[in-house]
Amino acid sequence: MIDWRLPRMRYGMILVWRRNLLVWRKLLIPSLLLNFGEPFLYLLGLGFGLGRFVGELDGLPYLTFLATGLIASSSMNTATFEGLFSVYTRMVPQQTYEGMLATPLEVDDIVAGEMLWCATKGLFSSSAILLVAFLLGAISHWQAALCIPIFFLTGLCFAGPAIAVASFSRSYDFFNYYVTLVLTPMFIFCGVFYPVTTLPEFAQSLVQLLPLSHAIALVRPLASGQELSQVLIHLSVLLSFALIGFYCAVALVRRRLIQ
Repeated sequence: MIDWRLPRMRYGMILVWRRNLLVWRKLLIPSLLLNFGEPFLYLLGLGFGLGRFVGELDGLPYLTFLATGLIASSSMNTATFEGLFSVYTRMVPQQTYEGMLATPLEVDDIVAGEMLWCATKGLFSSSAILLVAFLLGAISHWQAALCIPIFFLTGLCFAGPAIAVASFSRSYDFFNYYVTLVLTPMFIFCGVFYPVTTLPEFAQSLVQLLPLSHAIALVRPLASGQELSQVLIHLSVLLSFALIGFYCAVALVRRRLIQ
């Protein structure tokens, strides 16, 4: 039976976050190289190569349009993969959570700490792409710095569902369903590579239900210096996904670890 009690927010979540940060420091260099290298290839190959033929989209050079979409989606991808693979590894093969539960920490602390860490890694990844885009000249407006809290909120938004999936998975292979059926469609249809307005009307309505669309709707204007619109709606959608995802993740992880 699933325990649907409301999660408790305690200081223990900071300890879990700090533990993950200390472990990650050992992998700092290869992780940063990946964060810088992959977006550089995307922007170089698609931004400059394809952008030469596309020209402008929505009043932006294609390199800028693509860069701003990749910035937002990077937080989604990084937080999701951390919530899937890393959380499952600590939960099952390494049994790290068993050791944590032998201390005063509770399941709520573990899940909240993992969500904070997933969001932090999403922030690192998106910030790295933001820097690469700046060095390539795709982004030059000072407003781009205001995207940083959006990176973190986007990471929180996708961390909860990923941890929830990890909590009932029986192997790493199960994650292919989530990546293929959820993550990839959002990456393709939510406006990373082309404006959502080019889709059929029914598809545009469906896409607006997906959180990545709202993250891009905030990041793209901020990073490119355009005017923001419907800010409260976009923030509310992202925050709602984060809170609901956290609640479901805590309930499902309780069942996996305690019952």
